[in-house]
Amino acid sequence: MSDNQAQVKSKTPKWLADFQAFIMRGNVIDLAVGIIIGAAFTSIVNSLVKDILNPVIGLIIGGIDFSNFFITLKGAHVQTLAEAQKIGAVTLNLGVFINAVIQFVIVGFAVFWFVRILNKLYKSSKAKEAEAPAKPSNEEVLLGEIRDALVAQKKDNR
Repeated sequence: MSDNQAQVKSKTPKWLADFQAFIMRGNVIDLAVGIIIGAAFTSIVNSLVKDILNPVIGLIIGGIDFSNFFITLKGAHVQTLAEAQKIGAVTLNLGVFINAVIQFVIVGFAVFWFVRILNKLYKSSKAKEAEAPAKPSNEEVLLGEIRDALVAQKKDNR
């Protein structure tokens, strides 16, 4: 290695190598994949709540559209939240909060079932491993041969 190559190599900060080792760990990559899938799952849940559940719940409780369920604190009283926000009215957006609570419950429920199914799959795979007879190790085989040889030798000496 030339002196120039040694100088370039020594100028690379240690923290950069540490950062690269940190990023390339399996659990960091798994976490990144989980965050990406979580973001995609969130958009699915948002659509489920906004486009499917809220209309049904609103119909059941008398046609109330949760997305437009708000209280005007200051400003003109209008029919929709979008209109209120457009004119700059101060509002308590109760429907938006109810949507968030419904989304939280749905996500929690989905994660609960996902984890429960994974645990069952994990336990069933562990049970199959436990059911399969384990092959004796090389040491156990060798000790068995020694035992058999000693028993045979003892019988020959009688």
